Amino acid sequence: MTALMGFYVLIWPALTLGVLILICRAVIRDRRQAQKERRDMV
Repeated sequence: MTALMGFYVLIWPALTLGVLILICRAVIRDRRQAQKERRDMV
């Protein structure tokens, strides 16, 4: 039971990191595309 609780506690930071990386990659991609088209991000 302790191992299961440990896994449960440790999986959330890993999932959060994965989502953060996904969002950062999308923002960087959009920023590069906006610079290429010479337009603002917002």
